[in-house]
Amino acid sequence: MRRIVYIALGFAAACGLNLYADSWAIRLIGIGLVMLLGALAEKKPGAVRRCFVTLLGGILGFSWFAGYTARYLNPISSLDGETIECTIRASDYSRETEYGSAVDGTVIVDEKSYRVTAYLNQLQEVTPGDSIIGLFRLRVTTDAGDDPSSYYQGKGIFLLAYQKGEIKSSSNAHSIRDFPAILRNYIQKILETFIPSDCVAFAKALLLGDTSGLSYQTDSALKVSGIRHVVAVSGLHISIFFAIISTITFRKRFLTALVGMPLLFLFAAVAGFTPSVTRACLMSGLMLTAQLLNKEYDGPSALAFAVITMLAFNPYCIGSVSFQLTVASVAGIFLFSPGIRTKLTAKLEGRKGKKYAFLRKLATGIAVTLGAQILTIPLCAYYFGMVSSVGAVTNLLVLWVVSLTFCLLSAVCVLAMICPQLAGIVGAITAFFIRYVLLIAKIMAAFPLAAVYTVSPYVTVWLFFAYLLLLIYLQCGKMAVPFACCAVLTLCLALIASWWEPSSSDVRFTVLDVGQGQCLLMQSKGRVYMVDCGGDSDSRTADLAAEALLSQGYTHVDGLILTHTDRDHADGVEYFLSRIRTDLLILPRQTENIAIPEDTRVVIAERDIQITDGYTKISIFAPVFHGEENEMSLCVLFDTEKCDILITGDRNAFGERSLLRHADIPDVDILIAGHHGSRYSTCEELLTAARPEIVCISVGADNTYGHPAQEVLDRLAEFGCTVYRTDQQGTITIRR
Repeated sequence: MRRIVYIALGFAAACGLNLYADSWAIRLIGIGLVMLLGALAEKKPGAVRRCFVTLLGGILGFSWFAGYTARYLNPISSLDGETIECTIRASDYSRETEYGSAVDGTVIVDEKSYRVTAYLNQLQEVTPGDSIIGLFRLRVTTDAGDDPSSYYQGKGIFLLAYQKGEIKSSSNAHSIRDFPAILRNYIQKILETFIPSDCVAFAKALLLGDTSGLSYQTDSALKVSGIRHVVAVSGLHISIFFAIISTITFRKRFLTALVGMPLLFLFAAVAGFTPSVTRACLMSGLMLTAQLLNKEYDGPSALAFAVITMLAFNPYCIGSVSFQLTVASVAGIFLFSPGIRTKLTAKLEGRKGKKYAFLRKLATGIAVTLGAQILTIPLCAYYFGMVSSVGAVTNLLVLWVVSLTFCLLSAVCVLAMICPQLAGIVGAITAFFIRYVLLIAKIMAAFPLAAVYTVSPYVTVWLFFAYLLLLIYLQCGKMAVPFACCAVLTLCLALIASWWEPSSSDVRFTVLDVGQGQCLLMQSKGRVYMVDCGGDSDSRTADLAAEALLSQGYTHVDGLILTHTDRDHADGVEYFLSRIRTDLLILPRQTENIAIPEDTRVVIAERDIQITDGYTKISIFAPVFHGEENEMSLCVLFDTEKCDILITGDRNAFGERSLLRHADIPDVDILIAGHHGSRYSTCEELLTAARPEIVCISVGADNTYGHPAQEVLDRLAEFGCTVYRTDQQGTITIRR
């Protein structure tokens, strides 16, 4: 390999260590291990030279990261939490949010330009070039701020601005730098016009990487089936785009480079310069340059160049999930795919005929898919908590269709400007292929064990063991079948352990860490009930709840109870019901419209309800008066032989006293603190009556309500309660 590969290895490692490691001792140990990896990366001589080059890359990385932080980011570190008057120049069109609108732009601080995402309190139409002037509370997204975000860091957005007070906006003339956003908006309108409505969201995602229109159900199916990457503009899309350019330029080197380079840059700009598309465009640009100069193109060197270039522009990009996945997938292809293909085609070499040509192409596709997954699976397991079991098969079934669909969507955009009637015909044809992809994703995601979930510690241990087997196999290079059988057998054992463990306890009660919200799981002797489903993110809350159950082998719950319909208690319900079947749904009186599957029985709790299910007795207490929504919360008492659990929703002290007046509340083992630890809830009278041993507080680490209140914590201490908090302990599981 070229020296640039080892320089990139050291440079990237240094940036990552600077970002994630606070101690210089850990950083030095880390760079030492990376140097050892560089030395042992190849069996041929030159280990000392590779080690030295890796160290040189590390020194450059440490120096560049420190200089970038000091000169560019330190000037804004003091602005975190400050409210100041800003003039924000919009660089894109505004988009609707739950509380108003948001727009990306730039702001000048100390004569330096910073990218910023501004959140406005009202729905306001903003176009590229417009200026927004007003008071904004700023939040720094780096570690200098109270709430750093790798998502924004990866996009190069180091400031978030939240509107405070009135704002003024003014329309300005567009400049050349606004052209990509204007073109992207124009393409979106073309797709909305010529692609059928049921396919347009996928079309936007595939062509532009805009996944905002995808439904939760579609997004989940793509994730579980292992093809979510097809709607994140990446190397796949760039390779198709590059093939289109080569075709229309008749593969003439000079003409291809002349046309291709500006078009690749424009495509990356339209896609928003995401890490995946930037990496792919840089590598494609190097390929065009190599062809133009009649030089050899080296894939690993091109990847190394792309990594160094991206980190030079933004060293914080190393923390982006998109960056890590795109680099890992390509590195995996370079490292493992050739060997996998050689093994798969060993018996096909020298054989002629269409049959063997097809098998060789199939083997190449399998090798590329497996090579990419070898390094990305651990990242997916860490960030998304799942590993798709059917991903390789799904990719083989749909990638050829995705390539064709991308070409057809490109044709629709061109034809819309030339012949709208023909664009409509091509759009209708394209819809059939989109529906095929979505159907395959839905079918594959519905298979039992379509994905395994690392929320189970047994699956996590199995994943480490599987990679240990892979490492041993790569060293010995023989006995592939025994290694594969061993991996499958241990996976079966891990799944059996994951399913058996919850039933080993008479009662298993889980308070999921959903941020500022509440989602509770009650399991007793095979019966599963859930109370509430809401948190900081509706989709994330639904995912956490669904995956906690799926990891234990449950595909349905016996009942779901909503204490009330505030967003932080109920807004994840529809998403959850799309993944997990629910036999019984119990709702409070005042319930807004919720999309409920037809096979779910719905009960409105207008009065108290008693349910006996196996060894579990469930008492649901309806409010006895009309008041504000929090006071109308249902209260739930789980009564089992080993454990009693009381949940009071968001009732304050008045509502809790009302409960005590008309219900016989026994001593309980577990109490869920009312209203996330609000000082107005979990009153002394309730604690005196219930005498809880354990009190769980479901609360977000970053909330503006002051939850949990110190008064509540003091009261709980007086009563000798053991307190667990999701903002400190994360997800809480109690077994009895």
